[in-house]
Amino acid sequence: MRIALDARWIFPEISGIGAHTRELIRHLAQLDGDNPYVLYFRTAGLRDRTWKEAGLADKHNFTPAVVPWGLFSPVGQLLMPRRLRADRIDVFHSTNYMIPLLAFPKRGGHRIRCVATIHDLIPLLFPAATPRALKTRLFPLYRRLMREIGARADRIVAVSETSRADILRCLRIPAGAADRVRVIYNGVSECFGPPAGGRPADGTAPARQRIVLYVGRGDPYKNLVPLIEAFDVLRRRAPFPVLLRIVGSPDPRYPEPRERARQLGLDSFVAWSGYLETAALVKAYQEADVAVLPSRYEGFGFPAVDAMACETPVVCNDISVLREVAGDAALFADADDRTAFAAALQSALQDSPLRATLAARGRVRARAFTWEQTARQTLDLYRELGAQAPAGGKDS
Repeated sequence: MRIALDARWIFPEISGIGAHTRELIRHLAQLDGDNPYVLYFRTAGLRDRTWKEAGLADKHNFTPAVVPWGLFSPVGQLLMPRRLRADRIDVFHSTNYMIPLLAFPKRGGHRIRCVATIHDLIPLLFPAATPRALKTRLFPLYRRLMREIGARADRIVAVSETSRADILRCLRIPAGAADRVRVIYNGVSECFGPPAGGRPADGTAPARQRIVLYVGRGDPYKNLVPLIEAFDVLRRRAPFPVLLRIVGSPDPRYPEPRERARQLGLDSFVAWSGYLETAALVKAYQEADVAVLPSRYEGFGFPAVDAMACETPVVCNDISVLREVAGDAALFADADDRTAFAAALQSALQDSPLRATLAARGRVRARAFTWEQTARQTLDLYRELGAQAPAGGKDS
């Protein structure tokens, strides 16, 4: 098979989807030395960086290609099908939802098989929680687009069982076609691990400042405002100083978290760290006393498993997907109940036996999510589609 991966989802700042794409590429290259791969990039700089980060210099079955169209370019929608045919692609995989629609007509019969990973359907499920996102402002178009993708893709990869159920329901996948939607969990990158020198002994330094770490975007569904309010309750109750560290690129569309912190007089208690490169992000997890994930919804929940790999206790909002991913290795509380969430944070910071239990369980839980497993299951999906390719089928 000739397999194409749309690596245009790797941006200069690596987010969850960019990390997913890069790690999938890296581990497919380690597993598969036979099938030829074409990786489509938006710029030469991102191509070169990814080639180095994914260790592809000696992987001769991997070929890079820079295409002049963005992921949502109308010109790209028209010309990408021709490019796929010219590159003699058998299986095309978009590591996020957008696909070149004209390459995969709903009537079927297309020779090139299509895999689309859909990480979540947050704008469909909670449009009020993404009020200034383009997907929400163009909601009817976005809903139609997602249903078109659901109808055209030969396989859809969901990154959790919770997300799969949402995809089946919201994209109106017929019951007889439900097998087209497969769950392949994300992994934890090998760089995430506990600090080499160990952590400070709990309880031996009551004056030591404890760090509560949040990693992620600033959209309202991430629940940053309730987190800041819960942190204010924690700060007033805890017998030690606490700092809330917020990691992630600032989003000018959503100034409310900073405004709320300012209203509560928390300017000196909240550190806005912005975007961190991978090494600095790992260090942030290792330095944190607790990691927090207060989201109303996630497709998977990278910060939870990344923190667990670093043996950092985790407190999550009590939602189904985080229960699915974190299991018994995290504390759960209603993030919209400021008092309850503050109490969970205080327990995770102050209760030494509980902290040790969470660290041990987290370490074990994180080991269940490996990029090697993700890549192996994805490769099996490619092979399944390759075996089903229509002989002499009509090219799209």
